[in-house]
Amino acid sequence: MSTVSEIEEAISSLPQEEFWKLAEWFDERKADAWDARIEADADAGKLDFLWEQAQREIATGQTTDMDAFLADKELSR
Repeated sequence: MSTVSEIEEAISSLPQEEFWKLAEWFDERKADAWDARIEADADAGKLDFLWEQAQREIATGQTTDMDAFLADKELSR
C-alpha cells in the first residue's frame, strides 16, 4: 500500500474490532508526534512568549487563584 486512497480502502474493509485497534494506534501515534513537536518548540524557545505573557498577567493581577476558580461555578463550567 503506497497511496492514501489505498490505505483508506484497506481501512474501510477492516472488521470493526480491527478498525478500533488501528484507531487507538493512530491516536497514540498522533499524541506522540504532538508531544515531540511541543517539546521541540519549547526547546527552541518558540513558546517562551507564553511564559512571558503569563508572568505579565500574574504581575498585573489578571489571573484567578485556582481555588477561587474551582469554587466559582460560572468560571469552572
